Amino acid sequence: MCPQRLVLEHVTSRWGVLVLIRLLERPYRFSELRRAIGRVSEKMLTQTLQTLERDGMVHRDARPVIPPRVDYSLTGLGREAAEQVRDLARWTDERLDDVLAARQAYDEARAP
Repeated sequence: MCPQRLVLEHVTSRWGVLVLIRLLERPYRFSELRRAIGRVSEKMLTQTLQTLERDGMVHRDARPVIPPRVDYSLTGLGREAAEQVRDLARWTDERLDDVLAARQAYDEARAP
């Protein structure tokens, strides 16, 4: 798979989109981010954060305190990607009625 497709896959994955949009607000601790996103398993969130960190979009700040504290935030690259994804998510919200109407028309045209 070409590198551009992999990056696009990471940024537009189900959890990647939600992580990026949420981190636009502010840095989050892991448990806060998991609650803010909702319905994501610990394993999937960990994998998503690691993937986005590897791609240079998320910064992981681990502080050597007791209990350990880890904060996640966007890098400059991550902020750029998150803003693009957020705009697409806004468009989806704004045009959802049109999409639903198109689906209904499509289904009705193919109904027996």
